[in-house]
Amino acid sequence: MSKSIILALLLGLALLVSGANAATTQAQPVSVDPAIKAYHSVGGISGNLNSIGSDTLNNLMTLWSESFRKVYPNVNIQVEGKGSSTAPPALAEGTAQLGPMSRTMKASEIEAFEKRHGFKPTRIGVALDALAVYVNKDNPLQSLTLPQVDAIFSKSRRGGLPEAIATWGQVGLSGSWANKPISLYGRNSASGTYGYFKEEALFKGDYKDTVKEQPGSAAVVLGVTEDLSGIGYSGIGYRTSGVKVLKLAEKQGEEAFDGSYEHVLSGKYPLSRMLYIYVAKAPNKPMSPVVREFLRLALSREGQQVVIKDGYLPLPASVAQRQLALLE
Repeated sequence: MSKSIILALLLGLALLVSGANAATTQAQPVSVDPAIKAYHSVGGISGNLNSIGSDTLNNLMTLWSESFRKVYPNVNIQVEGKGSSTAPPALAEGTAQLGPMSRTMKASEIEAFEKRHGFKPTRIGVALDALAVYVNKDNPLQSLTLPQVDAIFSKSRRGGLPEAIATWGQVGLSGSWANKPISLYGRNSASGTYGYFKEEALFKGDYKDTVKEQPGSAAVVLGVTEDLSGIGYSGIGYRTSGVKVLKLAEKQGEEAFDGSYEHVLSGKYPLSRMLYIYVAKAPNKPMSPVVREFLRLALSREGQQVVIKDGYLPLPASVAQRQLALLE
């Protein structure tokens, strides 16, 4: 799903939240929408639950699993996060009941699932993310435009800049920084974050061959932490004290915005996205109770508090309610 469609969803369903929630900024702590209900347990939940998919969601799935097992100790949960592209085949083959993804499924992935099961997978939005562009904490740069990000990471330069950006001086840094070559860190092609960044930040162009592909989001952030000239991208939940998150502007001359809750909900932050869990739910048939309750917990007040704890952004109540309706 493109950024514009996701933001339309948020605008249409949440009306950008109201009152105090709409005024949330990075200076104020993000909190769960008070209209989201607390989780209430049900009886008879046991068995095995396997999650295979997104690295971006790996920590979040693990934290949700820990919360779930406190309520249902007879459930055994396994979480594997090697990339969003591993979720569709795992769901199709039945080796996983939960398929966390940081992007939407491709048409070919949906088709392969439907060919096997006779129906399409169900997509549940579980959290919001500001896909962050990171530099080393000692880098004086504060912001970039998306065309600049494109010219830094892509050899296609579909963002419109006439030449590639290879040094920090080309984005306005001076002194000892002016001639420093930019060192690129990114995800591998199995990652949904790789695909989303290619779609939205690189305008569907191709990555430069010099991007150092990392197996996980944490590795990207670590690379930038240890490399003064480094720049990389990953979900906002992987932010550490060793990196700085850049503000981003759609184009030259426009205001740059940070990835605060306010700016994600308003659509002002250019790389806002929804995070998903895909499941196999046959039409007009009840969902597996253990899967249903896991998702109910994730979309509950307690589950969305876990989202904040992991550094991501919670759903507005109206969006969470629409996702809960998909479980019935």
